Amino acid sequence: GFHLSGTVTEPATATEPEMTYKVAISFDRCKITSVTCGCGNKDIFYCAHVVALSLYRIRKPDQVKLRLPISETLFQMNRDQLQKFVQYLITAHHTEVLPTAQKLADEILSSNSEINQVHGAPDPTAGASIDDENCWHLDEEQVREQVKLFLSQGGYYGSGKQLNSMFAKVREMLRMRDSNGARMLTLITEQFMADPRLSLWRQQGTGITEKCRQLWDELGALWVCVVLNPHCKLEEKSCWLRQLRKWGEMDVCPLEDGNYGNELPNITNALTQSSGHSQDSLARPRRTVFTRAIEGCDLHWQDSHLQRIISSDFYMSPSYQREGESLLFNSQGQPLWLEHVPTACARVDALRSHGYPREALRLTVAIINTLRLQQQRQLEIYKHQKKELLQRGATTITNLEGWVGHPLNPIGCLFLTLTEACRLEEENCLEISDSGDSKPPVYQHVPVVTSSQDSGESYLSLALEVALMGMGQQRVMPEGLYAQDKVCRNEEQIIARLQDLELDPVLVQTLRKQCILLLEGGPFSGLGEVIHRESVPMHTFAKYLFSALLPHDADLAYKLALRAMRLPVLETTAPSGDVTHPHHLVSVVPSRYPRWFTLGHLESQQCELASTMLTAAKGDMLRLRTVLEAIQKNIHSSSLIFKLAQDAFKIATPADSNSDTTLLNVALELGLQVMRMTLSTLNWRRREMVRWLVTCATEVGVRALVSILQSWYSLFTPTEATSIVAATVMSHNTILRLSLDYPQREELASCARTLALQCAMKDPQNCALSALTLCEKDHIAFETAYQIVIDAASTGMTYTQLFTIARYMEHRGYPLRAFKLASLAMTHLNLAYNQDTHPAINDVLWACALSHSLGKNELAAIIPLVVKSVHCATVLSDILRRCTMTAPGLAGIPGRRNSGKLMSTDKAPLRQLLDATISAYINTTHSRLTHISPRHYGEFIEFLSKARETFLLAQDGHIQFAQFIDNLKQIYKGKKKLMLLVRERFG
Repeated sequence: GFHLSGTVTEPATATEPEMTYKVAISFDRCKITSVTCGCGNKDIFYCAHVVALSLYRIRKPDQVKLRLPISETLFQMNRDQLQKFVQYLITAHHTEVLPTAQKLADEILSSNSEINQVHGAPDPTAGASIDDENCWHLDEEQVREQVKLFLSQGGYYGSGKQLNSMFAKVREMLRMRDSNGARMLTLITEQFMADPRLSLWRQQGTGITEKCRQLWDELGALWVCVVLNPHCKLEEKSCWLRQLRKWGEMDVCPLEDGNYGNELPNITNALTQSSGHSQDSLARPRRTVFTRAIEGCDLHWQDSHLQRIISSDFYMSPSYQREGESLLFNSQGQPLWLEHVPTACARVDALRSHGYPREALRLTVAIINTLRLQQQRQLEIYKHQKKELLQRGATTITNLEGWVGHPLNPIGCLFLTLTEACRLEEENCLEISDSGDSKPPVYQHVPVVTSSQDSGESYLSLALEVALMGMGQQRVMPEGLYAQDKVCRNEEQIIARLQDLELDPVLVQTLRKQCILLLEGGPFSGLGEVIHRESVPMHTFAKYLFSALLPHDADLAYKLALRAMRLPVLETTAPSGDVTHPHHLVSVVPSRYPRWFTLGHLESQQCELASTMLTAAKGDMLRLRTVLEAIQKNIHSSSLIFKLAQDAFKIATPADSNSDTTLLNVALELGLQVMRMTLSTLNWRRREMVRWLVTCATEVGVRALVSILQSWYSLFTPTEATSIVAATVMSHNTILRLSLDYPQREELASCARTLALQCAMKDPQNCALSALTLCEKDHIAFETAYQIVIDAASTGMTYTQLFTIARYMEHRGYPLRAFKLASLAMTHLNLAYNQDTHPAINDVLWACALSHSLGKNELAAIIPLVVKSVHCATVLSDILRRCTMTAPGLAGIPGRRNSGKLMSTDKAPLRQLLDATISAYINTTHSRLTHISPRHYGEFIEFLSKARETFLLAQDGHIQFAQFIDNLKQIYKGKKKLMLLVRERFG
């Protein structure tokens, strides 16, 4: 039949009653061509009721009554029966059908109507003609709506996942050879091109978001698959080409290598194939996400060699090779396919996607045989040039496009094609990228089918081999952030897939063989002895290889990982040898490299590789030494070396067992390197690094501590050396942690004192106090430190530093030394008349109290200094008041007589202080009156009352004060209101 109809009942649930739906399905040659259902649900996929009816028809064919097409039945009726039939039909559905029936009746009765020009009548229950196109029913409006909706959600709520599943649906249609695949992709693309964000991103010059970029990439790759359909008609292809060109010419169309060409000016055109390296990126043709598909339209499948490769497992060269056939087969007679690798892989992807898995597998094997041959040839060429290349220390890169991170993902494509042939059958063989199940696939070895049956190769070992070849290929870092990011992402994807493989003896053999080839390889290998300065680093790949090889061949594993540790782009300058890439002129600066946007990520990968090796080498002195040298030679970032030092320290000091001495020493050596690297540059983590280093040295032992104390100047600033390093080493905790005997403690203490004195000489301002503290227990050292302070006092030190040390001296029981330092501090100080809240006031009061407590002579010595430095009346009057309250000499220094008499303000030294205080009040008064405002009048009167108290301490003080007031009235008579207040208070 061609038309199936039925009713589907949905059983009642707790919330919904039982529902019945009428469903009609048309189909043709095993494909559903249209559906209608009473539920009205709109979606890209069929509703549950349509699916239920279809399954019922498939599973219970005998329950479905098979009838002739309706036109046959009508043919058997006479006129009366036909009239009856029509009237009953109209009555049964009169609400829906009556208008249509009336309209048709009018048309049939009108002789020249359109309906009467056509012979016969349509029959929905009869099939289509054999020549008609047949394709599954696709609700186009729904596809548009869904894509529009997902795009408008901008990558949130799993819309990216939804779009990916639509792409997977397209792939599934292609594999079923359903012509709707290309139609659905067209609808999706139209919506993508209409995304309003495109023009917004373009205007703002911002890039497309990462998630969105990946969707565009998949779109581009899918179009390549569509146009490479080996059985599509020419007119279909030219129709696609027109469409692709139209989209590619729109200015909002995203570009292949990232965003809208705003990725920093293109400093180099290293990757253009033209010989004249034009500095202008406009010289390169504009490549959009559709460019590869447009180029793919030029490819065809008519080549007879290609046809033979994909149609037979046993296609071999005849034993007698004709001239010129040498390029078609290798020496074993197996066919080669010499097309540009990504293009050849796109053919494989197309075969796989259009449901030709065997053909895809055959072409893959031919491509791998070609790659092997090229690897061998390049190795032979390299052996001849090796000496010269090693002398130059540079190499050129032959391939212009890296296979990892390539828009067509060639390596991933070959790997998938091969591993799919090896998956155990219980698994569903469809590769759905975003499926939620996390259990890794299970593979088995499936022998490669060729006429030489004993090749012993399996598709699984080929998969591993081609992944290693592709990842190990030497390639130039591409332009632009997006392309560079993609290299990292693609590499991680391939490695994740490799980690699903169980490495049995066969695969280990493949791994070893390929690793040796990569190590010996010349310019074609990123792990070769000499690489190009701009070569994509191999750290992530090498970390996988190292871990995979370690249990089977440790020597090879280390050799490989150590070779991969380099990062030539960060070496100071470019080698002069390589002329092919003129951008070396730009990069002679040893600073960060501006074109490498992912440099931070690459350096952290380099660090991960080093960390993996350190962990593995624990307990092996020789290996640790070589890893350490590699780190010191190749890692240029101090914070990463610090991270490695911390990693090594953690691994070396497990909580549950003894420390590993060799690894601890590595941690210490790395820590010391970090100290030297960051000594003269500013680093916000510096304090943390210094503290960590002392902890590490303590763990290593007393010799390490002695060593860092003795060579402090190459590792620490004087302040760090005294306040962090020596202080920690001398702390009670350290001595307990190391359980030191007396001679050892003495040795450490002596080193710390020597360091303290050296630092105090070098930076007295910041280290003098720490030095005195560290030297407390040793009389000679303490005296030396004190002398350093005295010598530096006149030149390099501020009054704050001197007062702090003076107070420390008093606290330690050296009052005379404290007095000397306080006197020196006073000579640096200058307090103006209005600085009555200056932080140094407390120090001045303390210094005067100290001098007063020492006796008359000391007080007499400090007062002239105070008078010279302090011009603030309130401070001076405070000092004066304190000096007259008690007798000097309370400190009771032995051998000195204490008179116990109060001092007079009329005699020296207090007379000088009193005069200075009075003149300070007079000066301050005049200063305040020049700018006084009425709201400060009351405050000013209080100030004059304070002044009067001081004036009255002098013998003729009341006369002096009266004169002073008269003077004010005279000079400031213009300020009438203020002078009225003065008169009221002072007469």
